[in-house]
Amino acid sequence: MNARTNIQLINGDDGAPAFVVIPYMQYLAERSGEGGLIPHDVVSRTVDGATPLRAWREHLGLTQAEVAQRLGISQSAYAQQESSERLRKSSRDKIAAALEITTDQLDF
Repeated sequence: MNARTNIQLINGDDGAPAFVVIPYMQYLAERSGEGGLIPHDVVSRTVDGATPLRAWREHLGLTQAEVAQRLGISQSAYAQQESSERLRKSSRDKIAAALEITTDQLDF
């Protein structure tokens, strides 16, 4: 039995798949991080040397001060956490919540 899907493939002139159409709400969920995905931009930034925290913050268009405000800490305290290679689990959880992503999306 085939399961119903809301995904539509659009083939190009050569007959090969060229585009995928997904429901708008699914797109928003995946774009915001609810889908558990890691955007190429975030991965690319980490390859270029950024920590995952910095890569996510920059991808989301946030400043350190904005994230610090969401966390209730100073910008300099957040800057130290962002540059750290090893954070406590509780800190990662709080920062992930402030960025509106999952903790797993920080651990790649």
